[in-house]
Amino acid sequence: MHSVAEIVAAITSGQKTAEEITRESLSVISQKNPSINAFVEVFEQDALAQARAVDEKRARGEKLGPLAGVPVGIKDNFLYKGHKVTCCSKMLANYEAAYTSTAVERLIQADAVIVGRTNMDEFAMGSSNETSVYGPVHNPVDLTRVPGGSSGGSAAAVAAGMVPVALGTDTGGSVRQPAGFCGVVGIKPGYGRISRYGVISFASSADQVGVLATTVKDAADVLEVISGKDVHDCTSLEDPVPSYSSLFTKDLKGVKVGLPKGFLDGLDDSIKNRVKEAAALLKSKGAEVVEVSLPYAKYSAPCYYIITSAEASSNLGRYDGIRYGYADTTAADLNSYYLNSRAPFGLEVKKRIVIGTYALRSENYEACFLKAMKVRELIREDFKKVFQQVDVLLTPTSPTTAFKIGYHDENPIALYLADLYTCQGNIGGLAGISVPFGKDKQGLPVGIQFYGPILQEEKILNVAHQVEQ
Repeated sequence: MHSVAEIVAAITSGQKTAEEITRESLSVISQKNPSINAFVEVFEQDALAQARAVDEKRARGEKLGPLAGVPVGIKDNFLYKGHKVTCCSKMLANYEAAYTSTAVERLIQADAVIVGRTNMDEFAMGSSNETSVYGPVHNPVDLTRVPGGSSGGSAAAVAAGMVPVALGTDTGGSVRQPAGFCGVVGIKPGYGRISRYGVISFASSADQVGVLATTVKDAADVLEVISGKDVHDCTSLEDPVPSYSSLFTKDLKGVKVGLPKGFLDGLDDSIKNRVKEAAALLKSKGAEVVEVSLPYAKYSAPCYYIITSAEASSNLGRYDGIRYGYADTTAADLNSYYLNSRAPFGLEVKKRIVIGTYALRSENYEACFLKAMKVRELIREDFKKVFQQVDVLLTPTSPTTAFKIGYHDENPIALYLADLYTCQGNIGGLAGISVPFGKDKQGLPVGIQFYGPILQEEKILNVAHQVEQ
């Protein structure tokens, strides 16, 4: 599959039609998806109709959108009117979207072609894409391994060449961690840069739409299209969206990169060495690499799991069989109705609802939820101070490379720690990007991550672009 820029250029110049590009994408999906399971549904007829509409627009001499004819996969938690959206859960098995999410609407307005919905961890809860009701996604690099999660289907679809770009959501690293595992680019902008309208909620204060792509420029171009203020989402920010890829520079002179103290302790040498090599590369391009201190960052993971589980227990209360979700029409009384109507939730979702409900109980509220909220503010202050000293931060994307499917079945806590380096960005509301940087001893992709201040995505995109080059 070609890059976004190549596809747009080929269609604009008339070398190829949007329909040809779409058929190529659908052909790769039909060949590879049975073994990878990245897509849970392909919108073949709709996609071809959209592609023909782009070709007709060009034939009329009308100006084409910036993503003309680009095939895009969307994670199965984005609403797309007239199409199923299930969050890969039995709870929403037959739910059809009544309207289209803002992010998807902006893709369509830019003349992109929506080819299908991608697999994910149920209700975006997971770090390996093993909790989906449609079965696990297999990493295209090694089919015995996970692609990461929860946007594992989107990452795998891009890595396998099914689509050049896909949308995901990132609550604790769910775009960046699978990007690292699959060897693609994954970006989560700062909180509020992209509207969450029409995206099914997991944890509202941390959820953010993100982009998975084959190149940094592709990620930048798609990010530019879907970013910006939305009247339907009061948390979306009004600040103007820059032309990200036009801000790429030739070198990194004058750029300060922070390497957080202690972040490489205890890491596998193959990941530790890649981060050190990245730091050396940035220096060779003119950047100044300095050690910085983030004393409260080590509390990000427990803080993240308490806050997001509490928000999930509140957000998922709507799936009661009355407003949304499965309804048990055979129940003898109201209590049985509620109990049975919640049965379709998977084990991981139930666990997080229970944890969140426990943290919000009156007798636990101050010790659990309130304390986590206070720690979050300390973590945010840490980042605020550090970004007065440096432009971006360099960290590993994940403490490991892609592990075997089923590896963490007996040790779920170890699985939660897969988000160790990525959940900091969601707790801090930062912009974060994972870019592939070499491989480990087993030949598996290693991702490195850059963090930047909110509303300054151009900084991390530029540094990631330099590394990619």
